[in-house]
Amino acid sequence: MQGTVDGFSYGVITPIAAFVMACFGSALGLRCVTRSLRAEQSFKPGWLSLGAASIGCGIWTMHFIAMMGFQVRRTPIDYDVPITVASLVVAVLVVSVGVFIVGYRGSSPPILITAGVITGLGVAAMHYLGMAGMRLEGQLHYDTTIVAVSVVIAVVAATAALWAAVSVRGFFPSLVASLIMGAAATGMHYTGIAAMSVHLAGGAPRPGASGDSLPAVMLPMLLGPLVFLVLAGVVVMFDPLLVLGEGEWNDTPAKKRESTGPSRTDVPDLPGLPGLPGTTTGSANPVSGPPAWTTTANRDTGARSPGEESTRQRRW
Repeated sequence: MQGTVDGFSYGVITPIAAFVMACFGSALGLRCVTRSLRAEQSFKPGWLSLGAASIGCGIWTMHFIAMMGFQVRRTPIDYDVPITVASLVVAVLVVSVGVFIVGYRGSSPPILITAGVITGLGVAAMHYLGMAGMRLEGQLHYDTTIVAVSVVIAVVAATAALWAAVSVRGFFPSLVASLIMGAAATGMHYTGIAAMSVHLAGGAPRPGASGDSLPAVMLPMLLGPLVFLVLAGVVVMFDPLLVLGEGEWNDTPAKKRESTGPSRTDVPDLPGLPGLPGTTTGSANPVSGPPAWTTTANRDTGARSPGEESTRQRRW
């Protein structure tokens, strides 16, 4: 008997909540990857790891929040916890591969396409591995064409997200990119749901059994990724470069000299003042007028100018 699949049992609540979580994880991930491009080499792996974990947790959380609104009528739904957790690990690890490729190899088209394909296939694997973790009284079947469309959406979304991470600058452009990525990830999920059909096992249907206890099963598993995303958000909020972009607090001394004009060290070299900043000895372009050593020699040898000699004679 064919089961009735309903992906919107709670109306628009679960799709909106899933979209928000996908956007939140994508925004954190994109900002962290952008930050890694300006970080010192020793901090770069940390920022890339935080960005990959944020994107992976955000997409995984989106998937299972959306699954809270999923039901197959006349049969209860449960989840295999190890397979469900494995889908989270797959999402984070595969996204990490794509993020690190772009972070260290650059953003040329071949590299972006390679990283996007790897990341997109990982996101699709996370989705279908999570679906394989469902336990119900029936068998799941998939339309191959629609599955292929969902994988293409995942690959395109992942490639666009990686390109945005290394190319988009500024808070608002990154925000728009995260909204697009969240919409693509959510669309990929519901495309995969549309590809699925359920053939129920024989026997009388269980009245009232529609998986109503599913939130009680999923909420504990969602708690960890949600806490991680909140902590990642705190890290982003307290990094001024991620929030404000480059400003005066991050100016180099060269930039400050350019904006404030020449400093004392920028004054041309002057002759005759050895040992002082901005001076040289024996300059090839001496200053016009009597040299400084003439006055010094007169004072040291007792020599007097004509005016000084006449004054001295009058005193005697």
